[in-house]
Parts: sequence; C-alpha cells; structure tokens
Amino acid sequence: MAKVKLTAGRIAKFQCDEGKAQAFLWCDEVQGLAVRATPGSPRKRYIFESKVKGQTVRLTIGEVSVWNINEAKAEARRLQVLIDNGHDPRQVKADAQAAKEVQAAALSAKEASESVTVAEAWQAYIAERSASMKDGKPEWGDKHKAHHAYFVQAGGEERTRGRRPNEPNKTRPGVLVPLMTIRLADLDAKAIAAWLDKETKQAPTTAAQAFRALRAFLTWCAKHAAYSAAVHSQACQADEVKKRVPVQQTKKNDSLRRAQIKPWFEAVQKIGNPVIAAYLQGLLLTGARRNELAALRWADVDFQWKSMTIRDKVEGERTIPLTPYMEHLIAGLPRRKLTVRQIGEKAESKKKDIPNEFVFSSPTAASGRLEEPRNPHNKALAAAALPALSLHGLRRSFGTLSEWVEVPAGIVAQIMGHKPSAIAEKHYIQRELDLLHLWHVKIEAWILEQAGIKFAPAKKRLRVVQSQQ
Repeated sequence: MAKVKLTAGRIAKFQCDEGKAQAFLWCDEVQGLAVRATPGSPRKRYIFESKVKGQTVRLTIGEVSVWNINEAKAEARRLQVLIDNGHDPRQVKADAQAAKEVQAAALSAKEASESVTVAEAWQAYIAERSASMKDGKPEWGDKHKAHHAYFVQAGGEERTRGRRPNEPNKTRPGVLVPLMTIRLADLDAKAIAAWLDKETKQAPTTAAQAFRALRAFLTWCAKHAAYSAAVHSQACQADEVKKRVPVQQTKKNDSLRRAQIKPWFEAVQKIGNPVIAAYLQGLLLTGARRNELAALRWADVDFQWKSMTIRDKVEGERTIPLTPYMEHLIAGLPRRKLTVRQIGEKAESKKKDIPNEFVFSSPTAASGRLEEPRNPHNKALAAAALPALSLHGLRRSFGTLSEWVEVPAGIVAQIMGHKPSAIAEKHYIQRELDLLHLWHVKIEAWILEQAGIKFAPAKKRLRVVQSQQ
C-alpha cells in the first residue's frame, strides 16, 4: 500500500480505476489517513483507518471539498489519540451526539417551561391536588376547592344568592386573576409585592388568604420538573413580600354581651322565616360553625338519644348533645320535599316526591338547604339597635357566654369542635356524650334565662302496655 504526500494537486487528479469498487490515496505523514474515491463519482472523502481492540475500523472524516488537508490531518491525529487512550472513536461520537440531544431537550424544556403562564400551571396544580387522596379520603374538601376557585373566578356573573350590604349585582374577578396571565417565570418577589400593594387596599383579608394559597402553589411548582426551572420558589419568602401581607387579627367586639342576649332573641324570633330564626338561635346555642349547622340532615338528629352528628372541618364529624330547646326548635321545622328545580328540570314525575334531607331546608336554594341568612340577621340586629355581629360571632358568643356557667374549658371546646389544647385533653380525657349533655343543658338554660324565655321541656307521658298472651 503505497503512501504519498497529500497535496491539493494529487487529490484532484486521484481517480478510482474502472472495475474497482473503491481506491485509496494514503498519506505518508499521518498514519491511517487517506483519500477515498469511488468509480464514476466526483465526490472524494477523507477517511481514517486503524485498529480498535484488534479489529480494523474505518471512519469517514468528511468531504475533501469541505475539509482541507491540514484539518483532515488534525482530525486523524485526534482519532488516533483516542484509540491510543483506549477509547472507541465511534462510541465517543455517539456519546457526544447523545449529550447534544440531551442538552437540546433540556434547552427546549426550559424554553417551554419559561413560556408557561401562571394560569396553566395553576390548572395543573388544582387538578393534581383535587385528585390527591390520603387514608382513602380526598385531601382537599369541597370548601377548600371552592376557595381556590373563588380566587381565580372570572367575575361578571349575576349573583344568584343573597348579597351582602353594598355588594354589586355581579361577581367580582378573583383576587388572583391579575397574576394568571403573566408567565410563571415572571412571577417573582417584585411582581407579588406589587400585586399585594393593590389587593390589600381593596380586600386585605381575602388578599392574605389568597397569598397563602399562592405560596403553597409555588412550593408545588418547585417540586415538579415541568415548572421547577421557571418558578421563583422563594418569591413569597422575600422580605419585600412578607412585610406587605396583612396580619390576621382576632375580630374584636364580635360576640353578644350578657345584656344583649334578650334583645337579640326577641329580634331574631320576629324574623318571618322560621327556618332562619331557628338556625340563628341554633348557632348561638350550639357554638357550631355556620356551614356545619346549615348542612345538618334529619338523619343526623337522634331524638331518642338526644344527639346531633354534624360535619366537622377538623375531625370530619362530631357528635354533640341535642339540648331541650334546640330539640324544640328542630322539631317545629317543616319537613319539605325537593322542588323540581332542585331535583332537575328533566326529572320524572315519580321522582318529584323526594324528601329534602336537610333540617334547615330551603325551597329556593339549589342545594336544598339554607345558604344565606346574613341579610335577615343584619336586619334583626338593626331593629334591636344592636351592634354589628357576624354569624361566626354567634359561635364566639357561645364560647364566651359559657364562662358565666363556669363550664370546664375542655367541655366547651369539645362541643364547639376545637382541637385539644393540652396533652391531657388530647390523650387522656375522653368525655362521654352524657357528660357533655349535662353541661350543655346548663349553658342553654342560662342563656334562655337571660333571654327571658320560659321554656319547660315536654315530659313524655307513660302509658300502660298490656302484653298479649
């Protein structure tokens, strides 16, 4: 195999003889370097030939029209160095190509993630968290989902439920809506601080709640590959952001004083809707949360064993005593049937006699139960010349007024559904319903006494039952 010095002239004149499959012009300066030609083709290529692990390997360097002689020599020397160091040039090339592909994919993924909007990531977040289960139960309850939906609602829809005082006829856009259209990569501390400056002026409490939801959302994004490259996971932890978050303060003067009990009862009992009147009295006499009592079903009331099982946002459900006056209020409520609208406009006639399962039922609400009693309550307060009092304030009132009866704090907490505040309460004290009933009756009797309500539970009459032989 003759070797020559490669020159431009020799390479130009070099041809493959007829009858041969290929011909090589070998370089005498660099071992393994040659020019390869094939018959009838003007294209010539630099090639490199050597042995890798005892086997002859031939690699194409490139077209002579693209590579000059010095470049071809340098490439041949590089390939020989790889072989001398125990590397297969083919594998090295494949690895380099794979690395380029990985780098290109990472770059493409980064560009894609940086173009994702907050709304797109938020939808993925809601979908995953809504489907998440823990101990066989959804981690997010319906109320929690509703809060997140409220934060991003488009707004502009006609209100179908009762409105608060000075509330517009159409719903407002959610507090997080201004952030939804921007890129996730642009949601940094500066953007969140500017958003808080604006929203806290209009609705500080809602803004604080939405901020906590936003903070959890960013934490979730940081743990997902699709968003981790773009998200500013620590944006909510920046000092410029934290100092703008409204501090939630305990509502003051939002409970009934002893002297206000009587005028409150007198005004509430004059409300034309008996269901609302009974419901408001029930909030004060049980200390239940507004939605816990509103969702009470007839099946949850045990008139025989004097108990009510209500949905508890902490434990899932809890059983509390059915006190005499509360039993009197519930027993006097109408047992309605669902309306056609509540069942569905296309309901068959045989399905129109479905009983309404809720104790505090409503013939107009789509849910079938009491939804918005605030307006009647506010009117009753105004009629009695009483200061403003929220529905949650009635729950506060129960806890506050119970101290007049010197009830053990643990008793009140258990009735109201508060978490135990001490190790002994949590692990060692398990009060039976009868003990709760004993104290709850005392609380109710004292409140009724202050209200000037003379109420004596109807005594069950005993009757003789003759056995049949």
